[in-house]
Amino acid sequence: MAVEVEVVYQGELVCKAVHGPSKALMLTEAPADNGGKGEQFSPTDLVGTALGSCVLTIMGLVAKRGGLDISGARAKVVKEMASAPLRRIAHLACTVTMPARGFTEEQKQKLVRGAELCPVKQSLHPDVKVEIEYVWS
Repeated sequence: MAVEVEVVYQGELVCKAVHGPSKALMLTEAPADNGGKGEQFSPTDLVGTALGSCVLTIMGLVAKRGGLDISGARAKVVKEMASAPLRRIAHLACTVTMPARGFTEEQKQKLVRGAELCPVKQSLHPDVKVEIEYVWS
């Protein structure tokens, strides 16, 4: 299934993106270290955001199928950029903190297996170092 997103440059290094199906909108901006004001997510921030939200979404799907509740689970993503030879995302460190619900080892393994196969993680270039740590409260 294809999804259309329309992106319009607004000037001042800001873009407005409109999600076709829902008409939801968001603004992006160049980061402060690359000429922007840092008042919006940067495009590369959205890659980190996509990773964290994808991991939690896939874990949510696995949990739902298994009759588990993971509401309150959190993902914190730290993005590091490289500047040479090209400016690019070098490293995404994601810490997933799960709520204290007494998950069994088998349930934990299923949730982690799902997270590791999230489509965003699978779509990232192999040169991007992606680390996901799981904390079971």
